[in-house]
Amino acid sequence: MTGETAREISTNPEVLKRLAKYLAQQCFRNTILEDLHAGITPDSQIGDYTDVVVRSPYGEISWPNLSRLSDVVNKTYHALIVLFDDRLGGELIKILAQRDLLPRWNEPSLTTTG
Repeated sequence: MTGETAREISTNPEVLKRLAKYLAQQCFRNTILEDLHAGITPDSQIGDYTDVVVRSPYGEISWPNLSRLSDVVNKTYHALIVLFDDRLGGELIKILAQRDLLPRWNEPSLTTTG
């Protein structure tokens, strides 16, 4: 990535938002995660979702305690903001150069499976 490309990403909020959507599409959509993402998202009258419950054969589960996927696009957008912020992104890159924050995860590769 050239300095010009990085500058365009970091200084143009629309490009950053569109890049977050692109990364979410490329990395998460059309995978098993898409099936988990599909469905109806509830609304909360209170706003914090403590008034939303899921009924199961084993009882009710409050929405904040329910296991689910969070909004991938928003999380990707946040990660890009950190990455392309001069101070925060620079600190992140320094940390990553010194150590792996997720040493137990599989190493990325360019090969795809299945």
